[in-house]
Amino acid sequence: MEAYRDILQKHGFAFKKAFGQNFLGDSNLLDAIVKDAGVGRDTTVLEIGTGAGALTRALSKAAKRVLSYEIDGTLAPVLSETLAGCENTEVVFGDFLKADLKAIEEDLGEYTVCANLPYYVTTPVLLRFVEEAKKCRSVTVMVQEEVAARFSARENTPAYGAVTAAIAHRGTCRTVRKVPRTLFFPRPNVDSAVVRIDFTGGFSVKSERAFRETVKLAFLSRRKTLENNVINALHVSRERAKELLSLAGVGEGVRGETLSPARLGEFSDVLFGEGFFRT
Repeated sequence: MEAYRDILQKHGFAFKKAFGQNFLGDSNLLDAIVKDAGVGRDTTVLEIGTGAGALTRALSKAAKRVLSYEIDGTLAPVLSETLAGCENTEVVFGDFLKADLKAIEEDLGEYTVCANLPYYVTTPVLLRFVEEAKKCRSVTVMVQEEVAARFSARENTPAYGAVTAAIAHRGTCRTVRKVPRTLFFPRPNVDSAVVRIDFTGGFSVKSERAFRETVKLAFLSRRKTLENNVINALHVSRERAKELLSLAGVGEGVRGETLSPARLGEFSDVLFGEGFFRT
């Protein structure tokens, strides 16, 4: 096959910054990412961001089935060439964030996500799987290096935030490889990393909504204490805020960013038990 750059040029493709299009073409790296995702002959894969089809083709060679979403319809003639012969692969042209995930899961059954995510939708796409997916076993995605650090950060560090807690609630996250910006075309301004999230482990909470709202509350203002954030978010008196924190075993003067995801889960259970976030 011609080089992906040549095929794109032949079809007159113009890169669109609005879609965060930075493609990969290194076959060794692509095969390594497929291996990172644990893709085998019995694996069904969901990919977001088909791009020029380089990762899609590598996935097709290894997987049982590949369903790939691509928002840019002008890539259709490119993909008809780069994915020629990939009989187990289907490309859907559309915005994944607007797609019916429940219907997708009914079609796929158990599946694995593997993607070179466009940077501008990294967090929204990831949170769809973290908060909504029922049949996803793992997510292996290419993201900006600093975003990868946030995904697996420890509490009480600058990188720790709401997305960290959301991921930890569902499973475990680790960075599996670093990818320099020089391997992309066009070349982005930052280096990247491949992260893998396995939806095993994690911890349970009494209410998913209460947990999400509690995490949001905890990081409402990082410079303020959790007590002040409770007062501002729940519109309660200082005395009531102190009582709620005491019920969760949280001391005075504590900031939300110092609580581990599991401790935030415990606090959400207290708030739910006290009647918050029930409607």
